[in-house]
Amino acid sequence: MTDYPNPALPALEAKLARGMPLDGPALVKSPLRGDLSNSGLKDQPAVKEAAVLIPIIFKDGILSILFTQRPETMKEHPGQISFPGGRAAPGDKTPEETALREANEEIGLSAASVNIIGRLPAYHTITRYKVTPVIGVIRNKFSPVIDPREVVEIFHAPVSFFLDKTNAQTQTRIREGKERTFYAFQYRDHYIWGATAAMLINLREALLAYATGSE
Repeated sequence: MTDYPNPALPALEAKLARGMPLDGPALVKSPLRGDLSNSGLKDQPAVKEAAVLIPIIFKDGILSILFTQRPETMKEHPGQISFPGGRAAPGDKTPEETALREANEEIGLSAASVNIIGRLPAYHTITRYKVTPVIGVIRNKFSPVIDPREVVEIFHAPVSFFLDKTNAQTQTRIREGKERTFYAFQYRDHYIWGATAAMLINLREALLAYATGSE
C-alpha cells in the first residue's frame, strides 16, 4: 500500500493523470501578487510580460515538480532556482506559448510532451516583470537537454513537500536600505526563495483546492 504523506495526494494524482483542468486564479483565494506587496509595500507597475512553466512529473513513482538553477553569469536573478520560462517574445500569443517555448529552449522539453491544465494568478517581480505561471503535466518520458547559458542544474522535489505548509518559511533581508520580507523553502541543499517560492505557495493553495473539489 502506498504511504501518502498528504491526504490530498491520491485525489491529486488521479486528477492530474486524467488531465482534468485546473482553474488556477479561481482556486487561490488570497494569492500572493508581487515581491513588494509581500513586504507591505506597493508594487511598481510591471512593464515586461513573462511566463514560466511549472512542470509536474511522476519521477521514480513520486509526483514531483521540476526546477532549474540559473547560472551565476545571468544578468537577472543569477544563481537562483526557478521554473523554466522567461520574457514573452513578439510572436507569443499567450503565456502558454511563452512558457512552452522557453522550456523547450532551456531544457529541451517539447510542447507535445506537456499537458497544460491551467494557470496561477500573475505575479509581479521586483524587476518589473509580470509573470504568469502555467501549470503543465509532463506526459512522456523526458530526457533533458540543457542550455548551459540559462541552466546549470535540473532537480526534482516532491509535490508533497510543498503541500506541507510547515515547509514554507518567511524571511527578511535588507534591500536598498529597507527591510524586505519574502518566502522561502529549503529542500535538501536547494534554497528556493523570492518569486519562485511565492508562486509555490499559490500553487499549494490551487492544488489543494483542485484535489478536494468536486469533479
